[in-house]
Order: sequence, then C-alpha cells, then structure tokens
Amino acid sequence: MTESVRAAVQTGPRQIEMREFPRPQIGPDDGLMRVEANGICGSDVEIYRGHMGSNPNPFIPGHEPMGIIEELGERAAERWGVQVGDRVALEVIVPCRACNDCLTGRYQACRFRKYGHGVTGIDVEPSLWGGFAEHLYISPNSVLHKIDNTLPAEIAAMYNPLGAGVRWAVDLGEVGLGDTIVILGAGQRGLAAVIAAKSVGASTVIITGLDSDRHKLAVAHELGADHVVIVDGPDGRDIIEAVTEITDGRMADVALDLTPMAAGPVTDALSVVRHGGRVVLAGLKGRKEIPIVTDLIINRGLTIKGAFGVDSGANEKAIQLLESGRFPLEKLHTHTFGLDDVGLAIETLAGETDDKTAIHVSVHPGLVTA
Repeated sequence: MTESVRAAVQTGPRQIEMREFPRPQIGPDDGLMRVEANGICGSDVEIYRGHMGSNPNPFIPGHEPMGIIEELGERAAERWGVQVGDRVALEVIVPCRACNDCLTGRYQACRFRKYGHGVTGIDVEPSLWGGFAEHLYISPNSVLHKIDNTLPAEIAAMYNPLGAGVRWAVDLGEVGLGDTIVILGAGQRGLAAVIAAKSVGASTVIITGLDSDRHKLAVAHELGADHVVIVDGPDGRDIIEAVTEITDGRMADVALDLTPMAAGPVTDALSVVRHGGRVVLAGLKGRKEIPIVTDLIINRGLTIKGAFGVDSGANEKAIQLLESGRFPLEKLHTHTFGLDDVGLAIETLAGETDDKTAIHVSVHPGLVTA
C-alpha cells in the first residue's frame, strides 16, 4: 500500500501542478476511494479559466468522482450500506446532515456544510477532496451511490451529466408523456436531457446547437432527439420560428437553457414555450447581468426554475438508466485522459485544441500514458 497519493492541483487560472499528499488514515466513520474516473463538465472549464472566482486556490478539482472503495470504517459501511470493493459515485455537496434543511430533504441548501468534492482547498485536511487524484477521501457526511462494477468506467462516469438531464428536464421541468421540450445547448448535459426526456415519454424533443456542434447534434439524433436546430452559420435558423413551425404554433411545454456564458438563449427559452409553460435555467453565465422582459413571463403565465446541481434522487434515477443499457451511451464518450493531462483534458472539452470532437471527456488517474 503506497503511503502517498498523487493529485492534480489547480493553483490559479490555467495552472495545474502535480503534487503528492499523505494517504489519509481511515477511522470507523470514513473511507478511501480509489478514483477510477472523473468526468469533466462545463463548470470545470470556467473554473479552470478563472471565470468562477468562488473556488479556493490551491485545490484539487474534479467534482464527478467515481471509483472503488479501498478502505472503509465499520460504522461507515453500515451507514452507507457498502463494503470494500464496491464501486461508488460521490456527490459534490457534503452536507452537515443535522440542520433543518438536511433533515427535511433540502440538503443542497445546507448552510453548515464545510466541504465539497472538487471544491475544497488542500489546506483542509486531509486535502484529497477532488476527483483528479489517485485516491479520494470519503468523509463521514459524504453522499454516495453504488454503481454496477461491470459497467465500463467511462460509462459509469456519466452519472453526473445524466443525473443533470434527469433533474433539470424531468424533475424540475416536469416533462412527461406526450410533452414537447426544447433543449438549448448540445453539450453532454443537453444530450443527457434528450435521454431523460425520452425515457419518460416526451413525444417531441428539439435540441439546438451551433454550426460547430454538428457532431453533437448527430449523436442527439441517435439518442432520440426528434429535431435539431442549428442557430448560427450559413444554415442557422431562428429558434422561435423553428419551434413555431415544428409544433404548428402550439410551442413547447418545457424549455431548458444549458448554454454557458450566453444571454440570448434565456430570452429564447422564455419565447419558445406555450402559455403556462415551464422554463428551467441551468446554463451558468459567469454572473453576467441578463436582461429579461418580465412582461413576457407575466402575460404568458410562465414558471421559471433555477437548476442547482444534481440531487440524490436524480443521481439514483440516472444510475438506473446507466445500468439499464437502454441508450447507446458509448456514443457520448469521446476522450479519456490520464492524471498528468488534466489541463489538456479540460482544454479538449472546451474546444481549445485542434481536436473539436469532444462530447464527454473523463480523467482516469490509473491510466498509464506513454
């Protein structure tokens, strides 16, 4: 058993350093996970670029960690219902589990949480809070979920984006049998929303993307999207006109905005839904001020919800979808990187390299690269 753990540490915008940390001592209430894979999402890109200033420096990023339990305290095993050798996925938030919000199921709003996976500084012992590391510390209050050990690691690592699709489209957007949904943004969470919507019987799924997203939109079709709309370039269409045409003027029941750092899609989301429709806002805008015509909301009786992360229920449903084999999820995964290439992995997802084909990208700390 090694006495040190290698991890990728972000020390500032676009600055990643490889460091070693002592392997934590595990007691009766906590555990240690060998990280198999950690997916990368759009927020990782913005954090890496320094556009989201709330993260401490230095810290170990990686808030979608998944792997095998190597050490586990006796009380922790009983509390979580897991054992050494089980594959688990961890949620970002580590709640206090004792406040009113936690006890009434609103643990994402916990005001007393002190830690989070992929968002806690290395100055907080035992430092190994992020998924871009060989091992990750499982604190007594961590929220974890078992995943089938036989799934390929790159597929199992999709629990978070698929959980986002479930929570944002189904749980918050309330899309259901026979509904029409417009998904603005063709990233991995947009594609996950296609899967989630189709899994509950949505009849018409419309997804938008840029001209540069054609490869993603092709996958969206394979996952069940009924219509794809390119909104820029020579073939670009106005999304409001497109939805009006597709629905014969009925418009959508639900709109989901997943676009990062862009203001226009917010107004588009408000405009493509029917009277009494539902709009879910999930695309972070980097604290930009977004002009919204409130009369549009009032006069059309719209319901608007903000989507904060993925909760336990959505993660459980997503893992069931992963394990069901109903959808060709392998079409989503495009790139696998080792621990020494975390910066390159993030830049690849961001489209900053010559390779523009990225959809789902994951870092596998155990991968040996030449």
